[in-house]
Amino acid sequence: MYLSFTLFVLVAEAAELSITVVDTQGQQLEDTVVELIPIKEGRHELNKLMPPTSQYEMRQKNRIFSPFVLAVPQGAKVHFPNLDRTRHHVYSFSPAKEFELKLYIGVTESPIEFDKAGLVAIGCNIHDYMQAYIYVSSSPVFSVSNEVGQIQFSDLVIGEYQLKVWHPWLRTPSVDRMLVVNQGDNQLTINVDVERQQKPTSPPSGFGA
Repeated sequence: MYLSFTLFVLVAEAAELSITVVDTQGQQLEDTVVELIPIKEGRHELNKLMPPTSQYEMRQKNRIFSPFVLAVPQGAKVHFPNLDRTRHHVYSFSPAKEFELKLYIGVTESPIEFDKAGLVAIGCNIHDYMQAYIYVSSSPVFSVSNEVGQIQFSDLVIGEYQLKVWHPWLRTPSVDRMLVVNQGDNQLTINVDVERQQKPTSPPSGFGA
């Protein structure tokens, strides 16, 4: 697997990190999860980095899951609203979280708690083409690249981090790397070797409904 990093540091007052994710051809790559694990900071410092409590959703709309890749912190609760008029049967057999939401429309009575870090592949028993992923981060510092391959971290603690990168289309598992975040505006380019595929798309009206 080819995975390289290029880091430039510009001096400023706050510790920020701007990341651009591209494939080996230099094309912008969305749906890439980047997780930063502080190396020398204690749990007290980690807690300072914890994002405010958020409500996470893996929606079912137009007979696809949205988003395709969702990243959440360990312990997060995720809702699975079905916004379609047809029922879905959501499930996962992943070691990080096995669960099943049998045929339903609308919202479920309670969200699913993801209490173990790792990757959770999501599917629908009724519509085989429906696929999505939930990345459960052990660190509170994580994000997913947008449609132009961009990620922005603000108010980071200065110091060393273990950098983990994941994408659904990785050719081989990524290798964790060390990253030093300095005071100022840190800029990072990540090159990821992926086998590009077609993301799940909404089928023609009436198909599989």
